[in-house]
Amino acid sequence: MPIENWSDTVLLVELSDDPQFTDDLNALLETVEKEGDKDIVLNFQGVRFLNSSNIAKLLKLRKVQVVNNHRKLKLCAITTHVWGVFLVTGLDKIFEVYDDVASGLASLSLGG
Repeated sequence: MPIENWSDTVLLVELSDDPQFTDDLNALLETVEKEGDKDIVLNFQGVRFLNSSNIAKLLKLRKVQVVNNHRKLKLCAITTHVWGVFLVTGLDKIFEVYDDVASGLASLSLGG
Protein backbone atom coordinates (compact mmCIF):
# COMPACT_ATOMS: atom_id res chain seq x y z
CA MET A 1 0.00 0.00 0.00
CA PRO A 2 1.51 3.36 -0.97
CA ILE A 3 1.13 5.04 2.43
CA GLU A 4 4.35 6.64 3.56
CA ASN A 5 5.11 8.06 6.99
CA TRP A 6 6.37 11.41 5.76
CA SER A 7 7.11 12.47 9.34
CA ASP A 8 5.97 11.64 12.88
CA THR A 9 2.77 13.60 12.25
CA VAL A 10 2.12 13.28 8.49
CA LEU A 11 1.06 10.43 6.19
CA LEU A 12 1.66 10.87 2.45
CA VAL A 13 -0.63 8.65 0.35
CA GLU A 14 -0.02 7.99 -3.37
CA LEU A 15 -3.36 7.16 -5.00
CA SER A 16 -4.03 5.46 -8.34
CA ASP A 17 -7.14 4.43 -10.28
CA ASP A 18 -9.52 1.66 -9.25
CA PRO A 19 -9.40 -1.02 -8.08
CA GLN A 20 -6.28 0.16 -6.26
CA PHE A 21 -7.94 3.48 -5.29
CA THR A 22 -10.69 1.69 -3.35
CA ASP A 23 -8.25 -0.70 -1.68
CA ASP A 24 -5.92 2.13 -0.68
CA LEU A 25 -8.71 4.28 0.75
CA ASN A 26 -10.14 1.30 2.68
CA ALA A 27 -6.69 0.62 4.18
CA LEU A 28 -6.21 4.31 4.95
CA LEU A 29 -9.63 4.53 6.63
CA GLU A 30 -8.77 1.53 8.76
CA THR A 31 -5.47 3.14 9.77
CA VAL A 32 -7.10 6.49 10.56
CA GLU A 33 -9.89 4.91 12.61
CA LYS A 34 -7.32 3.00 14.70
CA GLU A 35 -4.67 5.67 15.10
CA GLY A 36 -5.98 9.07 14.07
CA ASP A 37 -3.03 11.10 15.26
CA LYS A 38 -1.53 12.15 11.90
CA ASP A 39 -2.35 14.68 9.21
CA ILE A 40 -2.84 13.25 5.71
CA VAL A 41 -1.73 14.43 2.27
CA LEU A 42 -3.39 12.57 -0.63
CA ASN A 43 -1.52 12.66 -3.95
CA PHE A 44 -4.05 12.34 -6.80
CA GLN A 45 -1.44 12.49 -9.59
CA GLY A 46 -2.11 8.86 -10.61
CA VAL A 47 -5.92 9.14 -10.47
CA ARG A 48 -7.64 9.61 -13.84
CA PHE A 49 -11.21 8.66 -12.88
CA LEU A 50 -13.42 9.14 -9.83
CA ASN A 51 -16.71 7.29 -9.37
CA SER A 52 -19.49 7.73 -6.80
CA SER A 53 -18.08 4.99 -4.58
CA ASN A 54 -14.69 6.77 -4.54
CA ILE A 55 -16.38 10.05 -3.66
CA ALA A 56 -18.27 8.38 -0.79
CA LYS A 57 -15.00 6.97 0.57
CA LEU A 58 -13.31 10.38 0.35
CA LEU A 59 -16.21 11.95 2.24
CA LYS A 60 -16.03 9.25 4.91
CA LEU A 61 -12.27 9.76 5.21
CA ARG A 62 -12.83 13.50 5.60
CA LYS A 63 -15.42 12.93 8.33
CA VAL A 64 -13.20 10.58 10.32
CA GLN A 65 -10.01 12.60 9.79
CA VAL A 66 -11.22 16.21 10.06
CA VAL A 67 -14.45 16.06 12.06
CA ASN A 68 -13.82 13.14 14.44
CA ASN A 69 -10.02 13.21 14.85
CA HIS A 70 -9.55 17.00 14.38
CA ARG A 71 -6.62 16.41 12.02
CA LYS A 72 -5.83 17.88 8.60
CA LEU A 73 -6.53 16.33 5.20
CA LYS A 74 -4.93 17.88 2.10
CA LEU A 75 -5.52 16.79 -1.51
CA CYS A 76 -2.81 17.43 -4.12
CA ALA A 77 -2.03 17.15 -7.83
CA ILE A 78 -5.61 16.52 -8.97
CA THR A 79 -5.79 15.84 -12.71
CA THR A 80 -8.02 17.94 -14.98
CA HIS A 81 -10.71 15.27 -15.45
CA VAL A 82 -10.90 14.49 -11.73
CA TRP A 83 -10.95 18.22 -10.93
CA GLY A 84 -14.01 18.49 -13.17
CA VAL A 85 -15.74 15.89 -10.99
CA PHE A 86 -14.75 17.89 -7.89
CA LEU A 87 -16.27 21.06 -9.38
CA VAL A 88 -19.52 19.41 -10.49
CA THR A 89 -20.06 17.68 -7.14
CA GLY A 90 -18.99 20.60 -4.95
CA LEU A 91 -16.07 18.68 -3.46
CA ASP A 92 -13.81 21.62 -4.27
CA LYS A 93 -15.60 23.58 -1.52
CA ILE A 94 -15.14 21.03 1.28
CA PHE A 95 -11.61 19.72 0.66
CA GLU A 96 -8.36 21.65 0.90
CA VAL A 97 -6.70 21.24 -2.51
CA TYR A 98 -3.13 22.10 -3.55
CA ASP A 99 -1.43 22.08 -6.95
CA ASP A 100 1.30 19.64 -5.91
CA VAL A 101 2.52 17.52 -3.02
CA ALA A 102 5.16 20.04 -1.98
CA SER A 103 2.50 22.74 -1.54
CA GLY A 104 0.28 20.41 0.46
CA LEU A 105 3.11 19.38 2.75
CA ALA A 106 4.23 23.01 3.11
CA SER A 107 0.71 24.04 4.15
CA LEU A 108 0.94 21.61 7.07
CA SER A 109 4.23 23.02 8.28
CA LEU A 110 2.84 26.54 7.95
CA GLY A 111 -0.16 25.61 10.06
CA GLY A 112 -2.57 25.86 7.11
